[in-house]
Parts: sequence; structure tokens; C-alpha cells
Amino acid sequence: MIPKDLYYTEDHEWVKVEEGIAIIGITDYAVKELGEIVFIEYPTINTEIGQGDEFGAVESVKTVSSLYAPIAGKVIEINKELENSPEMVNDSPYGDGWLVKVKAEDITKEIGELMSAREYTVYLNTL
Repeated sequence: MIPKDLYYTEDHEWVKVEEGIAIIGITDYAVKELGEIVFIEYPTINTEIGQGDEFGAVESVKTVSSLYAPIAGKVIEINKELENSPEMVNDSPYGDGWLVKVKAEDITKEIGELMSAREYTVYLNTL
């Protein structure tokens, strides 16, 4: 199931917006493609990231995959629980398995460049 209240990228990241803060994670599709996640590389707090910039990586038993920022801004929080339990991303990619929170610069413009749940579903059907 693809949550309708999120926005998506072609690289399979998702964004949830709460009061000017972008919560970023990877989609269930990405999780299934990667397999069991064993490590997550994060940016440091207060790092400025641009939309589309690589900001970290996810390592699974199969491969390492880069993470790309769907929204520009300053990293204000990382999901520290994943440091000891990266498998939470596999278990709950849209919930407890979120990766980072970013204080967005121009969230309205950038959200408009991302896919809705419906558009993302159509996109997945082309893969």
C-alpha cells in the first residue's frame, strides 16, 4: 500500500510534511528491492542538502544504495533508533523506519515537483 499523504521521487524516497518539516524515508518498493537492510549512512545534523543531492546510503545484504534528497534544507534530526535496529526500515518504511527530518527551504515549490501517491503508483507500473 502506498500512503496517500506522502510525496514520492523516482529514486523511491518519500516525504511527509509536518509544519514546515520534511520527514524523509524510503518506500516499500525500495525496501523490497534492497532486501534486508543492515546499515544506514546519515548526514550529520545541521548539514545543508539540496534537492536531488546524495545525502546518505542504505546498505542491505544485497547492495548499497544512495539516498537522494527530495527536499532541500537543513538536516535537523536523524532516526537514531535505526542505528541499532536498521531492520525497522524493512518492518515499517512509512512509519518507525523514517530516516531524517529536514527544515525545508521552499517546501511548497519542491513538493510540487514530486509525485503524488497516484502518480507514484503509475510510475511503479512502468518499471
